[in-house]
Amino acid sequence: MTTRVPAPAQPGPGGTPADPPETGRRRRIRFPSAFTVLALVTVAVWALTFVIPAGRYETKDGAPVPGTYHRVELPTGFGDRLKDLFLSPVNGLYGVTDPATGLTSPGGQGAFFGAAGVFLFVLAVGAFITVTLRTGALTSGVARLAERLTRHRTLLLVVLTALFSLGGTTYGMAEETLGFYGLMIPLVLKLGYDRMVGAAVIMVGAGVGTLASTVNPFATGVASDSAGIGTGDGIVLRLLMWAVLTALAAGYVVRYANRVLKDPDRSLVAPLPEDAALRTGGSAAEPLTGRQRTVLALFAATFLFMIFAVVPWADLHLGFLPTLGWYFPELAALFIVASVLVGLIGGLGEKGTTGAVVTGAGDFIGAAMIIMLARGVTVIMNNASVTDTILDALHSTVSGTASGFFTVLMFLVNLPLAFLVPSSSGHAALAMPILAPLADFAGVGRAMVVTAYQSASGWINLVTPTSAVVMGGLALAKVRYDRYLRFMAPLMGVLLAAVVGFMLLGAVLG
Repeated sequence: MTTRVPAPAQPGPGGTPADPPETGRRRRIRFPSAFTVLALVTVAVWALTFVIPAGRYETKDGAPVPGTYHRVELPTGFGDRLKDLFLSPVNGLYGVTDPATGLTSPGGQGAFFGAAGVFLFVLAVGAFITVTLRTGALTSGVARLAERLTRHRTLLLVVLTALFSLGGTTYGMAEETLGFYGLMIPLVLKLGYDRMVGAAVIMVGAGVGTLASTVNPFATGVASDSAGIGTGDGIVLRLLMWAVLTALAAGYVVRYANRVLKDPDRSLVAPLPEDAALRTGGSAAEPLTGRQRTVLALFAATFLFMIFAVVPWADLHLGFLPTLGWYFPELAALFIVASVLVGLIGGLGEKGTTGAVVTGAGDFIGAAMIIMLARGVTVIMNNASVTDTILDALHSTVSGTASGFFTVLMFLVNLPLAFLVPSSSGHAALAMPILAPLADFAGVGRAMVVTAYQSASGWINLVTPTSAVVMGGLALAKVRYDRYLRFMAPLMGVLLAAVVGFMLLGAVLG
């Protein structure tokens, strides 16, 4: 039997590689790009809003009040709903939610809902990565690092996966990971792996950490507060979950990476034309200049400061560290300023630096637009008032359930809600006031409801196409979504079984 080696793929729409050309009569079904997937999801969700009845809960301090769900008549007609569909990308970028009507629209007054901050952050990261690459420091630095770690590839993958997982479990590292693809992809290629390994180290590492959040203020913190318990309640079980699930994830990534290293033909992603240059660029025989070392130090310091600036140290009971409370607007400014500094220090000059900034932002526009489209789906649901209806149906499903199966059911009923509301904090604020009191009737601690919710949210957000982190990350890594699903399928099954086992253990331990 002969193996047909695919030709190198050309970049497709949105920065993802297109299918390789076919030979003879053999044809393959081409999976749509990330843009098409999100467009289909948007239209499907919009169509479902005409089938699902509109309803709302009364709210107190921004959270729904149990027992107050009621059907509502939407003030919008078909024309307005059609306009919501038409404007969903715009709303996803800079929509504003009116507190009186609850409707999101561009140019309104109220709370900002769009993803403009994340959008600009991605463009700023693109500029920063491109400027650094233009100096030659990053390529040379990666080559030297890869040479030194050639005999410790496995240890490197395990450590990096664990570090991203640590970020996920402590502060919900998600969109922040988008800044690391420009560093990770060249590194894994230089070590002999493929782009899937680089994407998995980041996405699976941070995703599993968020799934098993221990003190993550955006998931565990919000959910615990909404459930009326402390953040530390249930932390022993969650620490055990984090250790076990991180080990499973790291082992799975290493297993695939070693398979690709031994036989590149078993890779799930076709090589891109630029991959050869990334594998061989930056000869290790060339020593780093003082200017390149300074650029690399500034490059690393920028990412380290980004992590420091977003972690709520006070919530982690580390009051001696200042909590800056930075978010995407500040982070975008950080990377723009760092881009200019790197360009000037790296010797690019004024013209070279500005040119690299513009080019880098253009290279990352595809990933930024995917984030915008994903946010637009949530706007359609909110404007149609169907989210609360779905929540009420889930509430009815778990009522009166025996304690032996309660925690597992809580995990299962949170899965569709996690798909519809990718934001972990939004999911928590929406569901916990309704679902947490059910634990009292089932004889289960409320902390298990929090653990079940965050596990469902984390599990779904590893693969959901409505997640800006997933679709944006794959666009940056230039890995097709269908190939990523194929890679993730066995791991999703393993994680599902492990989480169900922990849910049962938590119910037994009380």
